[in-house]
Amino acid sequence: MTGIGAFIFGCEGTRLNDEERAFFADCRPFGFILFARNLEDSEAIRRLVDDLRSAVGRDAPVLIDQEGGRVQRLRGAPWRDWLPPYDQCALLPGEAGVEALRLRYEIIASEIRALGIDVNCVPVADVATAKTHEILFNRCYSRDPAQVAVYGRAAADGCLRGGVLPVLKHLPGHGRPAADSHLELPVTNAPLEDLQTSDFVPFRELRDLPMGMTGHVVYSSIDPERPATQSKMAIELIRTQIGFDGLLMSDDLSMRALTGAMRERASRSIDAGCDIVLHCNGDMKEMKEVASEVGVCGTFAAERAERAMAAKKDAATDVRAAVETFESIMNAHAAK
Repeated sequence: MTGIGAFIFGCEGTRLNDEERAFFADCRPFGFILFARNLEDSEAIRRLVDDLRSAVGRDAPVLIDQEGGRVQRLRGAPWRDWLPPYDQCALLPGEAGVEALRLRYEIIASEIRALGIDVNCVPVADVATAKTHEILFNRCYSRDPAQVAVYGRAAADGCLRGGVLPVLKHLPGHGRPAADSHLELPVTNAPLEDLQTSDFVPFRELRDLPMGMTGHVVYSSIDPERPATQSKMAIELIRTQIGFDGLLMSDDLSMRALTGAMRERASRSIDAGCDIVLHCNGDMKEMKEVASEVGVCGTFAAERAERAMAAKKDAATDVRAAVETFESIMNAHAAK
C-alpha cells in the first residue's frame, strides 16, 4: 500500500468524467464509496466499479452502505428489500435470529460482490437507547450491549463468508446521543464507567474485525472539545482500551457534525489517529483539498490497510441455499 492516498472518495454520477479519471489516477485513493446517485442497473454499476479501479491501476476496495432497511443504497429488483436491522432482530430473538442476521448479510454480500463491490459498511455496533436519534435507532441491532456484539459478529461473519469485508461502526459508540451527526454535532456527557460497561462492549468484542469507522460524537468524559474522529484521546482509547487495531477510517468528512474547511477536517482526523479519511459527496474541489492535505498513507496505516485487504476471502456462499434457509427461518416465525 506504499504511495496510496490516505482517503476514500466518492464520485459524482453513474460514469466517471474525464476530470475524475485524471484526478483519481494522480492522487491514487485507497478506495471508493458508492451512493444511490452512482447506481443504475447491474451492468452500469459493474462498469463504474471497473472504471474506478482502472483509474488507479489496481484492485482498489469499493465500499457501499448496504445495511438493509433505512440505509440501503441498492433498492428494488433485482436486489432484495430488507427489514430494518433492529426490527428483524426484535422479530427473531435467540439463535434463530442470530442465524437469520448472518444469512441476511451473506445474501447481501453475494448481491454486491456480483457487482464488483467488496466492502459493506456493517456491522452497526452502536447500542440503541431510548434517546438514540431515529436516523440511527432501527439501524442498530439491540439495546443490550451483549446482544449487539452477538448480532454484530453474525453480520460480520455473513459478509466475510460472502467474500466481502465488513466495517465496524461507529467507534467507540454512537447510540447514546440524541442528535443526528449528519446535521449537527452529537454530545454525550455519560461517565466513562457507563460507556465502558455499555457502549464500548460490542466494539471490544468485535475488535478483531479488519476495518472500522469512527463516530462524529463528542464524549465529554474522554475529550470535552473534539468529536472522536478528531480526538487523539478518543482514538487512543479505541486502540488501547477497546483494542481495535484494524484499519480505522473517519466517518464522512462532509457531515455537518464537523466544522471548518474540508482540508482542516481531513488533517484534524489524520492528526488524531485515523488511518484514512472518508469523503463521500464527490465534490471535486473538496476532494482536491483532502488529497493535497493528507497525502499518502503513513507506515502504520499502510500496514493496517494491507492486513485489512488480506482478510478478504473468496466467497463460500451457496446463494440459493442461503436464501432458502433465511426464508425458512422467517416463515417459521410468521407461522407461529
